[in-house]
Amino acid sequence: MAATSATGFSVGSTASAGPRVGSTQLKASSVKLNPKNYLTSFSGLKAGNSVSCESQSSFLGDESTLVLKQGYNSKAWRCSNRSYSRVQPQASYKVAILGASGGIGQPLALLVKMSPLVSELNLYDIANVKGVAADLSHCNTPSKVSDFTGESELAACLRDVDVVVIPAGVPRKPGMTRDDLFNINANIVKTLVGAVADNCPNAFIHIISNPVNSTVPIAAEVLKQKGVYDPKKLFGVTTLDVVRANTFLAQKKNLKLIDVDVPVIGGHAGITILPLLSKAKPSVTFTDEEVQELTVRIQNAGTEVVEAKAGAGSATLSMAYAAARFVESSLRALDGDTDVYECSFIQSELTELPFFASRVKLGKDGVEVVILSELQGLTEYEQKALQELKTELKASIEKGVAFVQKQAVAA
Repeated sequence: MAATSATGFSVGSTASAGPRVGSTQLKASSVKLNPKNYLTSFSGLKAGNSVSCESQSSFLGDESTLVLKQGYNSKAWRCSNRSYSRVQPQASYKVAILGASGGIGQPLALLVKMSPLVSELNLYDIANVKGVAADLSHCNTPSKVSDFTGESELAACLRDVDVVVIPAGVPRKPGMTRDDLFNINANIVKTLVGAVADNCPNAFIHIISNPVNSTVPIAAEVLKQKGVYDPKKLFGVTTLDVVRANTFLAQKKNLKLIDVDVPVIGGHAGITILPLLSKAKPSVTFTDEEVQELTVRIQNAGTEVVEAKAGAGSATLSMAYAAARFVESSLRALDGDTDVYECSFIQSELTELPFFASRVKLGKDGVEVVILSELQGLTEYEQKALQELKTELKASIEKGVAFVQKQAVAA
């Protein structure tokens, strides 16, 4: 998520000709613009006959700022003789982070605190969350930060929330597979999603807790049992796979990262992660060896970080970045932006599997469209990899469903 401080602006493909899936730069943070989509003023960014980026606290680098200026200058001269009223971001959405004092939760909370669309940020954990909230509350951005500790305060944390993000759970350690996490994290997700169903059943639910291939089906089963399941509003956050694919491809081919866009389908673990390099933008030529090398690195990138940290944790910072980007996309969609696309692990009919990660269009009510074209015209390598991943993904999905159903029978 390219984000700024309260005096700044989240920026991305506004000036591009069409949606950019998995772009590391976001569009304007869902600001309500006039019908012509001309931006006269947005806090640190001003567009008139020229554009200047004045934020003193921005994630935008010099190169990104240059691209931004060029894109908006092309529109600015066309509308120089038109008069439009000024617009300001409306901080009007309530976000809850469950697991906010953890390795992912803390940096994620900081990034979400920076969104001009968030009016209230509720932080929940079983311990140590009060200090995190106190620290964040000193940041001069619009959202009010509140802390909630323990199960007795969970309902209050979730009341009337618009977006719930769940990074709660134990991290991977060296030698631990995502499947090793299952027994611990499955119970955590089951409990938290049950509380979501009781207190904010209409919220967008973002599942980060691993293994996502199983925890999303667990969440779905819990919501079904509660009678409030809306498949359009349940998301497995696979954005990190897209972020990694974009980054690694840009490095490999010496491309400008802002231009790179690689859709990633399948699931969110090992071989179930399938970057569609043949669909990458800009179009790039690969040798068979390069395709294999990039695909394997993207699939094993989490292990790369776990091993580099040597027992000190997993991919917390990059995961927080990716999760914050998906939160920002959800908020933009809720706020009426009609051009929001992300890859996510959702209930899907794209394949014979009940859940599948693919590119989707987001709207006010959640998933609006599943982009069917992503699975058309695949290379032979991608077709083979797609078939191979289905067996493992199917087993993970079934494991999650069986976990909830078994507990229901026992109860």
